[in-house]
Amino acid sequence: MSASNASRRIPEVVFHTRKGHEWVAINSREFFQNKTVIVFSLPGAFTPTCSSAHVPRYNQLAPIFFRHGVDEIVCISVNDAFVMNEWKEIQKADRITFLPDGNGEFTEGMGMLEDRKELGFGKRSWRYSMLVRDGVVEKMFVEPKVPGDPFEVSDADTMLAYLAPNADKADDVTVFTRKGCPHCSRAKQLLTDAGMEFEELVLNRDYTDRTLRAVTGADSYPQIYINAQHIGGADELAAWLQHRKAA
Repeated sequence: MSASNASRRIPEVVFHTRKGHEWVAINSREFFQNKTVIVFSLPGAFTPTCSSAHVPRYNQLAPIFFRHGVDEIVCISVNDAFVMNEWKEIQKADRITFLPDGNGEFTEGMGMLEDRKELGFGKRSWRYSMLVRDGVVEKMFVEPKVPGDPFEVSDADTMLAYLAPNADKADDVTVFTRKGCPHCSRAKQLLTDAGMEFEELVLNRDYTDRTLRAVTGADSYPQIYINAQHIGGADELAAWLQHRKAA
């Protein structure tokens, strides 16, 4: 996309979405009106980079975007409503609105429609993101025109750096737990009380005791990691939180 697309209005199209058993038509002009919206668009639902990085990170950073004036975060792909709804559910991306551009009309209007017939994809979107205020594009981050599927500038962290460069990023927290463990329950409550989101990995569902020993060198529960730092168990977490609060 050329630089001239900044400060232009988004294309007026109809997104054919599916809510329950009903078709719901969403007009793009009405959807974007009087809102600040982050849009990111990608080659296809269920594709590797889109599923492992693009969607998850926008979903993780959504609360920070919302605190800085964003009303909606939208993922657009040249896929139909059924595919987009299933992908959203599998991704557990409840903070993102998925809009299907099955006919590629919005994507073409943005100048981002690419022929991917060599992959059997047909016409798909080039990867990009943009900040849209009241239907007008303020800023775009378009991936470079190089072979493959570049993912360098349309990511959530780049958008956050533009929108709110001094914003504190969310902590990355993982808790290794086992069912019926009171110390695990205490640790999760401590994190919840501190307003810290976390990913829980449950013994014999998500990992085995061998993995716990390999990763942490411990055999007790829970084991907590924050921003790549091994904190330890519930007592160590309580001390870490207290120290952070006092700092």
